[in-house]
Amino acid sequence: MIVIIDYGMGNLRNVKKACEFLGSSAKVSDSLSVIKKAKKIIFPGVGNFGEAVRELKKRKIFDTLIEAAESNVPFFGICVGMQLLLEGSDEAPGAKGLGLLKGKVKKFNAKKMIVPHMGWNQVKIKSNADNGLFSNIKDGSYFYFAHSYYCDIKDKKTILATTKYGVDFVSSCNKENIWGVQFHPEKSQKLGLKLFENFLKLC
Repeated sequence: MIVIIDYGMGNLRNVKKACEFLGSSAKVSDSLSVIKKAKKIIFPGVGNFGEAVRELKKRKIFDTLIEAAESNVPFFGICVGMQLLLEGSDEAPGAKGLGLLKGKVKKFNAKKMIVPHMGWNQVKIKSNADNGLFSNIKDGSYFYFAHSYYCDIKDKKTILATTKYGVDFVSSCNKENIWGVQFHPEKSQKLGLKLFENFLKLC
């Protein structure tokens, strides 16, 4: 069963519709018992890092997500869902992320560019991105972004793709059973569906 994490934020309905369009049943839930039975977890995110952490803890699913990821359940974080994989964020000093990846979320320099970074942008796929998430997706393809913060990941081996917006930032990452994308595949039309399809075929 694919579980889409419900914490009061994120494009939950669109992600669910994408999974169902691809022939996979998915359940939107914040239930501990449901999450513990998940064969795959999709963690879409929209909004503030700190508020997302508070909601996860309020619903008592913060630690359950860590346990699932550490138990090798395929785990896919989207936008803020990817940012929450890291240890913390400049957006919410003091709020700890899931800590599944070493690194911190930083804010774009508003003096040098328009913030938020919103709209279509190219994704530069690294040559070592052979784990399947970008299967049959061409290097330099465009995906849809909407964010003011970006992930600064310490372990460069986990970086699958980067995007340029003032700086070269991480737009996709992978560590074992954990994947993340900064862009919104559910808003990225055919290529977004292809990326969802690739994730659903993994593991």
